[in-house]
Amino acid sequence: MLPSPPSRRRPYYGWAVVAASFLGTFVVFGLSYSFGVFLDRIVDAFGGARGPSSLAFGVQTVAIYVGASGLGVLIDRYGTRRALAVGGLLTAGGLAAASRAGSLAALILTYGVVTGVGLSVVYVVAYGTVTRWFDRRLGLAGGLASAGLGVGMFAVVPSAASLIAELGWRDVLLVLAAAAGGLLLLATLLVRDDPGSAGVEPPSGEFVGAPPAPNREPLPEQFAAVRSIAFTPAFGLLAAGWVSIYGSLYAVLAHLVLYAEGIGLDASVGVWALATVGLVSALGRVAIGHVADTVGRLRVFVACSAVMGLATLWLAFASSTVGIAAFAVVFGLAYGGNGALLSPLVAALFGRENINAVFGLASMAFAVSGLFAPPAAGAAYDALGTYEPAFLVAGAATLVGAGAVRLAGQRV
Repeated sequence: MLPSPPSRRRPYYGWAVVAASFLGTFVVFGLSYSFGVFLDRIVDAFGGARGPSSLAFGVQTVAIYVGASGLGVLIDRYGTRRALAVGGLLTAGGLAAASRAGSLAALILTYGVVTGVGLSVVYVVAYGTVTRWFDRRLGLAGGLASAGLGVGMFAVVPSAASLIAELGWRDVLLVLAAAAGGLLLLATLLVRDDPGSAGVEPPSGEFVGAPPAPNREPLPEQFAAVRSIAFTPAFGLLAAGWVSIYGSLYAVLAHLVLYAEGIGLDASVGVWALATVGLVSALGRVAIGHVADTVGRLRVFVACSAVMGLATLWLAFASSTVGIAAFAVVFGLAYGGNGALLSPLVAALFGRENINAVFGLASMAFAVSGLFAPPAAGAAYDALGTYEPAFLVAGAATLVGAGAVRLAGQRV
């Protein structure tokens, strides 16, 4: 009698959740960071100047992160699949409506507010859900999930720029609406709240004890739990650290192309430097996130943040194509490394029970950085005729922010 074949364990479903989260970060940041290629067309369509037209992007950025602070509790309570379905509808619908906007105010409402709220839901689900499926390998899983940011930035920005020349900006927004809707539908089908609710047994050794589950307590108790975390010194230090660290990112995203032109380089140098930041950050998220599982997530996050600060200081003195390229590689790797550890760091410091709510609240820091850092860098240039002081201040602030996060880890 032939022996029965050995049983084969099915692949862990957590990796399907990672794939869903990757699609989410791809959509959020591929769409958001592609706004620059639409700006000149929007100015031509509605008249005015670049400043007022840029409000659509600024409002969307604020909507993503301010929305995250309130939506996290609802996502924890009502489930990631329902939330992601709503986020997908708002994202695709907002983009489609923006493609037919008849005024700048209508564009700000549809692209900035409606699309921004949809992206906010996707953002929280994409970053927070993975923390309930992994512990021992959370750095690697978080890195793979958040790598969609870099890949989306590298793929969507040049693709949208190329399509605009052929189709016009309004039809390209429709194309992006359809593509985003399709990708988020697939992500919705894949995502699950946690192993327990999905009936999945995690691999041996992934968790110490039972895997975490969403908080299903009544809303007043859940709000009270989140509020008690928000008023701790550790949370305050983390939020302040993130504001300081990511000021350098938003200053670079907004002004790197103009900086390269200002020092006598071709405009394409800045464009490809930004694309390189995106691509290299995707690689950094996977590789450095994996290393952090062994070395320590707080330690690696602080180190990567410090390297971001040093690279930004270097940028103030970079005056050649090679110098700008070197900055893009080093900054991209460091940004990818700490970006992979955002939600794992929050989970390590404050637990996973209310991870979507606490992570969403912490993400308010990005709204502050995104709202103030780019105009501050622009104002410095207007006053001084150079970006060097702005990059020096941003780099120094990033180093201070890394120190604040280190202190947050000591106060828990």
